[in-house]
This record gives sequence, C-alpha cells and structure tokens, in this order.
Amino acid sequence: MQMNRQTALGLIGEGKAAYAQGNPSDASPYNQLGGVEDRFGYRYWIRGWLEARSAAETQATEDATTTAGQ
Repeated sequence: MQMNRQTALGLIGEGKAAYAQGNPSDASPYNQLGGVEDRFGYRYWIRGWLEARSAAETQATEDATTTAGQ
C-alpha cells in the first residue's frame, strides 16, 4: 500500500461506506497494532467511520430540534 493522500482519502471513503452499511467501528480490516501500513490503514479508515457517525448524529440532532419546534 502506498501511504499517500490519495490512499488516505480512499480509506476515509471505505470507513464512511462501512458506517453506512451498519458495520461497527471495530470491523476495520486494518490492525491498529500491526505494521506501519496496517496502522496507516486503520488511522484513516477509522477517521472516515467517525466522520460518518458524527454527521449522522448531527443530522439526527437537527431533525429532533426541528421536530420539537413544531
């Protein structure tokens, strides 16, 4: 695996897709305690998963606020 920006963005996308499919955060195919490439993969995969979860939680909060105000 090449450890560059393009690969990192792809891994972030994989993490977001995993969240969208309902996979838990520990479903990462990369080992956070593995070699350099595994840690790189884990770091950016989990970043994507967390971004997707945060976006979903923010959307849910906004929806609840909008609904409560009606």
